[in-house]
Amino acid sequence: MTNLPAAPTDTSRLTVRGLSKRYGSVQALDRVDFDLRPGEIMALLGENGAGKSTLVKVLAGLVDPDEGTIEIDGAPATLYPSAQSQAAGVAVVHQEYSSVPTMTVAENLVLGQSGVSPLWLPGSLNRRARDLLGQVGLDDLDPRTPVEQLTVAETQLLEIARLLVRDARILIFDEPTAALTDREIDRVLRVIRRLAAEGRSVIYVTHRLAEVFRLTDRVTVFRNGHSLPPEPTSELDIDRVINRMLGRELQTMFPPRDTLTEQPVLEVDGLLAPGIEAPLSFVARRGEIVGLTGQLGSGASAVVQAIAGQLPRTAGRILVDGEEITAQRHGVIVRLGVGYCSADRKRDGIFATRSIRENISSPWLRSIAGRGGWISRGDELAKAGEIAERFAIDTRRLDSPVATLSGGNQQKVAVGKWLGTEPKVLLLEEPTRGVDVGARAEIYASLRRLCAGGLAIVVVSSDTPEVLGLCDTIAAFYRGRLTSIAPHDERTEEDVAREVMHQSGAGEAA
Repeated sequence: MTNLPAAPTDTSRLTVRGLSKRYGSVQALDRVDFDLRPGEIMALLGENGAGKSTLVKVLAGLVDPDEGTIEIDGAPATLYPSAQSQAAGVAVVHQEYSSVPTMTVAENLVLGQSGVSPLWLPGSLNRRARDLLGQVGLDDLDPRTPVEQLTVAETQLLEIARLLVRDARILIFDEPTAALTDREIDRVLRVIRRLAAEGRSVIYVTHRLAEVFRLTDRVTVFRNGHSLPPEPTSELDIDRVINRMLGRELQTMFPPRDTLTEQPVLEVDGLLAPGIEAPLSFVARRGEIVGLTGQLGSGASAVVQAIAGQLPRTAGRILVDGEEITAQRHGVIVRLGVGYCSADRKRDGIFATRSIRENISSPWLRSIAGRGGWISRGDELAKAGEIAERFAIDTRRLDSPVATLSGGNQQKVAVGKWLGTEPKVLLLEEPTRGVDVGARAEIYASLRRLCAGGLAIVVVSSDTPEVLGLCDTIAAFYRGRLTSIAPHDERTEEDVAREVMHQSGAGEAA
């Protein structure tokens, strides 16, 4: 293993000067300056579309910059194509895992790796794998285990271990905790700190600002393709970071709540479904946002999926505006007034290659079809444009592919498209996952406006501050059971954390 210096130092491991990249009329990077020290953890922050992803792609060797210079440990470096980047000691952990589920942990560690030591022979593969797994806190994991049997957190740590096969000096983490629970996040952050303490340099890309203050040494903010000078994390607070990201003050993240009515819109009584271990009941009233929170596998997501017809109900009743929904097919349930937006917008929330207009109109085209099923493009465009305006989506881009939008605007499309079905209830899973603070505030404001119009909204979120700030009523889940439900003003962050973790915590204490 390469001898790496102790962390951090004042010398530069990575130096970027005047880096620029243009895509057609879009200047993605504009004379970016960036530096990273040995042993340092640098937060890379900015709104979606600010240039962060383009910089990561340049450093990973996936994109060739138009201008600028890059130095690693004081020597000029060419990182394109990706083999050059790997040879220079740069490695990236992306949001989407690159491991093969059907192969073993050990096999995945060497899969696709160039320049792997000949010591990685079949006879020593598992032994060498155990050494690497120990470095990322997976000491008890059998290297012969198929990856498909790992938890989400273990899979993320395996991705980190794969970087260590190449003994990378510069590690880039792109939203590594987006799909993890609080306890799993702690585990991953501990490993990243350990790697930095060994002298590796870390670039940490995240939308979760709390992690920035827990983990990083300095912060570099990107805005409109420009990089702002890095600042010590210890000299910043959340408001100052948001101001630098947006270029303006964010007056409030969460809009004010309205006075709730007593009129129930959604009534769930004795619900059972796969992932729900005990019958549960709750009510969502007109104008109310009900938050369901818990760790992955807690049962919170299973509740909305069962209501939406994505999971089969095995018991219980569901009523919308007093009428029982006996159907279990998603399409029928949508027509009865229930909209559903899953947590994975890339998989089933949007059609990435289709236009914004087509995405927005996809759930409700049937409602504007004339005789013979003919669709008036004028009617479609008018209705799609109205929905886009309500979600602050640029109506001039309605015929552009959704993939050209930032992640935040893609999420607005995934949520907003359901308005055309005129729902009475809107079910949302992780509505702001991977979304920057500016887009989050816009989504929250849009949801409040929908509530003011009479909707009942049920939000599943593992983000405790989001649940407390957005929701009127908060229901906590643990291992398939509803552990508590109470108004937001009767809950604190500590209360919610205890509810979603307390039983496991009590067991460990015992």
